[in-house]
Amino acid sequence: MRLEVTRKSDLAVRAMRVLAEAPGRVKGPALAESVGSTSGFVPQVLHPLVRQGWVRSDPGPLGGYSMAVDPGSVSVLAVIEAIEGPTDSGRCVLAERPCDSSGTCALHVPWLRARAELLRELDGTSVAEASMVTEAVTR
Repeated sequence: MRLEVTRKSDLAVRAMRVLAEAPGRVKGPALAESVGSTSGFVPQVLHPLVRQGWVRSDPGPLGGYSMAVDPGSVSVLAVIEAIEGPTDSGRCVLAERPCDSSGTCALHVPWLRARAELLRELDGTSVAEASMVTEAVTR
């Protein structure tokens, strides 16, 4: 059972926060430093966000990254799914097999409820709100 968000998703949310607060474009190396990553990893993290239309990437010496949307309009769940893929793997929480109504495991019903609540919370939390939670926790 895996209940974790990868570093890549964490970096994506934090990068969106940095970009939202920036007055203009942010160069890759500066963004990498701001989120505690490397210049080589930043494009990997931001590519799915650019593809979704949330972040703009302008090439060239005057280019950089910038937010294309209000961070309050993008949920943390949407970012995680853009980075990681769909959250529903269809796999049983206890066994390495498909999870369906035939022969469910002992945790099937409570897991579905817990998973639904987790997804509801992540979907109901915007990138802007996640940033505020992070700041409150780290103070």
